[in-house]
Amino acid sequence: MKKSIFVVLAAVCMSLSACSKDKIIAFEQLPATAQQVVNEHFAVENVAYVTMDRELFSKEYEVRFNDGAELKFDGDGSLEKVDCKLQAVPDALIPAVVLEYVKAQFPQAYIVEWGKNDMWGWKAELNNKLDLKFNRNFEFIGIDD
Repeated sequence: MKKSIFVVLAAVCMSLSACSKDKIIAFEQLPATAQQVVNEHFAVENVAYVTMDRELFSKEYEVRFNDGAELKFDGDGSLEKVDCKLQAVPDALIPAVVLEYVKAQFPQAYIVEWGKNDMWGWKAELNNKLDLKFNRNFEFIGIDD
């Protein structure tokens, strides 16, 4: 009996994961708040493509640029991650307290990636490959190994 319940649950999980599909969409199909972030901080003409990932109960959007940079947004268009590869993330996309901390503790470094680390915090990757962890209140809590 336990084995058949496990098999049924496994089949349901596999079918639900199959519902997740990345779809290329037009920039104009992004939520307005996501479009605003791109328009204010990046060059729209450098957008390589935009994808929408529809999960069972949510959507996520990803914007990729020709230089390899990427932005990730939740279904409402709130920025979840920005990865500028080797370039600095625009200061306006990072909380001021985090910027101040990085500038005080690592004056020769800058943030190349910023985003949610998990449901309880944030992560900043510096150009020197150091990963800094912050809590939900953007207070420094440690260095990620």
